Amino acid sequence: MTEITRWALVGPGRIAHRFAQAVAGLPDARLAWVQARDEAKGRAFAATWSAPGQPAVQFSPDLHHLLAQPDVDAVYIATPHSAHGPAVEACLRAGKPVLCEKSLVPTRAQAEPLVALARERGVFLMEALWTRFLPLYAQVGGWLRGQAIGELRGLQSTLCFQAPFDPANRLYAPALAGGTLLDIGVYTLSVTQWALQQAWGDCPEPTALLAQGLRAPTGVDRRVAGTLHFGAGERALAAQFLCAFDGVADNGFTLVGERGHIRIPQHFHRGTQAVLQVAGAEAVVVDAPFAINGFEGQITEAMRCIRAGLHESPAMPHAHSLAVLGWMDRLRHQLGVRYPFE
Repeated sequence: MTEITRWALVGPGRIAHRFAQAVAGLPDARLAWVQARDEAKGRAFAATWSAPGQPAVQFSPDLHHLLAQPDVDAVYIATPHSAHGPAVEACLRAGKPVLCEKSLVPTRAQAEPLVALARERGVFLMEALWTRFLPLYAQVGGWLRGQAIGELRGLQSTLCFQAPFDPANRLYAPALAGGTLLDIGVYTLSVTQWALQQAWGDCPEPTALLAQGLRAPTGVDRRVAGTLHFGAGERALAAQFLCAFDGVADNGFTLVGERGHIRIPQHFHRGTQAVLQVAGAEAVVVDAPFAINGFEGQITEAMRCIRAGLHESPAMPHAHSLAVLGWMDRLRHQLGVRYPFE
């Protein structure tokens, strides 16, 4: 018989529907519980994702009550960034494996004790950064490991969209850990980290980080242009990125090598097409559509690790989440952005 992982979902907002849709499309997963402060919203979400012929999705207004349920095998957290930490800690202390939306928590200082707790309790914890588990990145990773474009010389990524300023919106609220870095810049930084890990076998700490940008009237980062320097000598390279709530871009990712380049031309964080261009050769175009909606990869990886008794994923290890959080801390602080809880 197929082992079914029964998921609980905390924070039934917009992104949570994508998670629920992916779970519904997997043969070995089921959404069992939903927790929300807003009872009407939580019950409506549970009703939406209750499938005919399956046990109805249950609702609880209280996280600790939910965590006490025997039919909760794992928990997905999709609340605003500022609420991630307490929810993750409660899950880990209850012995419930956790898949937590990016960014894991707002700062590295908040993440370190959670990682230590997961290791101490032997309970699985993974940051939900779905990009790493998309089919397209398996192909791009193979090109990098095989040095299809030779040694890397530089990386460039953009992730920008228009989000009109609203001080009450979580994107702009300091108390909710708003700002571009935590919301979308994490994709540009994590894909940089991933690319170097594929090409070099490991991603070292940057030798320098430089940030320029614009703060919103609430004080959070509205636009950040940054450069991270890695390596030394012939292997030295720069990774440039731009993330913004006040611009529109193709949101592509380019990897420049000594013999060619790799380009994910649009929306790299949810990319389905990549182009390999080696000097003197025809371009190779690869299309890799989602099996469901793109979230299925990270969910499948979490379930694989949980069933294997792992406390972290080799593909999205704790060290990677901690490192990127540390980079974002440094970049934010260069812009004078600090959260009230820091």
